Amino acid sequence: MSIEVGSKLQGKVTGITNFGAFVEIEKGKTGLVHISEVADNYVKDINEHLSVGEEVKVKVINVEKDGKIGLSIKKAKEKPVRQKTSRDRAENFEAKISRFLKDSEDRQASLKKHTESKRGGRGAKRG
Repeated sequence: MSIEVGSKLQGKVTGITNFGAFVEIEKGKTGLVHISEVADNYVKDINEHLSVGEEVKVKVINVEKDGKIGLSIKKAKEKPVRQKTSRDRAENFEAKISRFLKDSEDRQASLKKHTESKRGGRGAKRG
């Protein structure tokens, strides 16, 4: 079986380092799950999430020319597809409007500050 990017496989953790875990996906074929690909949240200590000998489902995210295989546990998880509701769309619209207003106010404040410094501002001497 050839290992292709995007395929999901069952594997066994064979080693753990401070930067990730090595997972055997076929006899003699081992890939690395980088610590950033272990879980959806921040992983400080990989030993809290994985242990040697544990069976895990992984997704192949890259295969290098030198044979190194990059794996991901978090991308192998099935994420339920949820339909957006009208409430979600309304909340999304409100968030966009809120961001727009904040950005607009920031730009106006910056422009006002820049303009005042060009004219001399509040405490500048006039000659």
